[in-house]
Amino acid sequence: MQIDKHNEQTFAIRHAAIDPAQIRIRRMTREDIEQVLEVERASFSQPWSADVYSATLLLPYAHYYVAELLTDGAGARIIGECGVRDIFGEGEITNVAVLPSFRGAGVAGRMLGTLLEESLEKGMQAFTLEVRAGNRPAIALYEKFGFQTEGVREGFYEEPVEDALIMWRRNAQ
Repeated sequence: MQIDKHNEQTFAIRHAAIDPAQIRIRRMTREDIEQVLEVERASFSQPWSADVYSATLLLPYAHYYVAELLTDGAGARIIGECGVRDIFGEGEITNVAVLPSFRGAGVAGRMLGTLLEESLEKGMQAFTLEVRAGNRPAIALYEKFGFQTEGVREGFYEEPVEDALIMWRRNAQ
């Protein structure tokens, strides 16, 4: 698999060509922050900063993951990130994001599955998250993992203003 080095913002690869064996999900490190910020900027209108990630990775109750695309002879490239905070046994999922050119290839599902599995092993019993009400692909993904909408935060998101759905997965097993 080749990545177009002339254009770092968009890749010359289509998600249909991704071999699942080329995706590795692992814990995020400080060395990953620069590439994670690229994912953030491409995914959110108000992305987190390097300082926020640096501080968050030091929190003992925060667990963050990246999805790496392993490329032929070119090392690895971070294409997704997600995180959860353990709030007294309940997991608050803070973000799930994938570079636009890799969406729809199952990367978010692999990351979320890993996050949930490892969080259950750490003793988290329920999970919550907020998602833009109009983000149908994300809502469908969360529902696939057993999340249900339990509330709405009106006007929660800015740029553009949009409601947030509050979703829960309770009594996770």
